[in-house]
Amino acid sequence: MEIGIIGLPQSGKTTLFNALTGLHVDLGYAGGRKNANRGVAKVPDTRLEQLSALFKPKSTVHATVNYVDLGGLSGEGRKSSGFPAEVLQTLKPCEALLLVLRDFDNTEMPHPDGPPNALRDLRTAQDEFLFSDLAICEGRIERLEKQIMKMKDKDLVYELDTLKLCHAALEDERPLRTVELDEAQRRVLRSYAFLSLKPLLVVMNTGEGADATRVDALREAAGGLGLRFLQVSANIEMELAQMDAEDAVEFLAEYGISEPALHRVVRESFTLLGLETFFTVGEDECRAWTLHQGSVAPVAAGVIHSDIQKGFIRAEVVPSASLLALGSMAACKDKGSLRLEGKEYVVQEGDVVHFRFNV
Repeated sequence: MEIGIIGLPQSGKTTLFNALTGLHVDLGYAGGRKNANRGVAKVPDTRLEQLSALFKPKSTVHATVNYVDLGGLSGEGRKSSGFPAEVLQTLKPCEALLLVLRDFDNTEMPHPDGPPNALRDLRTAQDEFLFSDLAICEGRIERLEKQIMKMKDKDLVYELDTLKLCHAALEDERPLRTVELDEAQRRVLRSYAFLSLKPLLVVMNTGEGADATRVDALREAAGGLGLRFLQVSANIEMELAQMDAEDAVEFLAEYGISEPALHRVVRESFTLLGLETFFTVGEDECRAWTLHQGSVAPVAAGVIHSDIQKGFIRAEVVPSASLLALGSMAACKDKGSLRLEGKEYVVQEGDVVHFRFNV
């Protein structure tokens, strides 16, 4: 699953992408770029590090988030017709979006719409999302109405009714993620690249001396739209990501920072996708696995291997906090923290799981 990084030109999208993934993609004007950059970021997890320190495995494997860095939106002051077709096509498989909004001055890379104004850019991006969705919605409604005139199919009628509900919201300038939709309606909409339906994380990209008033104003605006919000300095974070471990620790200590802001961005991205983590541990490997929230034990088993899901018998489960506190599986068993769970068990965030199966 991928998160699409988007924003107006010169907002720092690629800088943030480099910081998140550790890549060194060339920076510069990206508004006309056709090819997307793709990379992977490890999800920071102190629990996994502590479990590895306990079991001392041959390898430690983190959960990951996939990012795709796209070209800029067209924005205000330019002839706008929504997203370019190639950007829409790249966004289609993205499960969520990360919107980078600029709040820093740089005379060598001026903002295309004048002085940086993150609130203005948030409105511009929202308008672009709504415009793009409205165009797709209207085109499909027109085709459906013609099809239904020839043959009244109940599935087509249901799709048309669902799209008309979406169309009304979009005309009212309401993002589709704010519309109450049941599971059947969401299934109908899954094949569309509706941008305003995707979960969205707003990242305010500031300079070293961020203006607290502007940060608070954007945080409030994002909250009012039901959006998650983070503030980072992508340029500093990119430099930090490219330091060796010792220099990075010294840098953070000098500024009194407990962890890089990028760690929060990756964790928020993980949450944005509706994911959670469970662990497997042992002498060979300690690993964090990615699972959709609310999944039952056999589904978690299938994340590891389809054969384990097919032959699922039971799951031995212990919360990672209990294992770390007690120091061993044997101690967890003695204290009653280790449980045997069946097919209906919903795996919880941070569970350490060992699957019993027979193929």
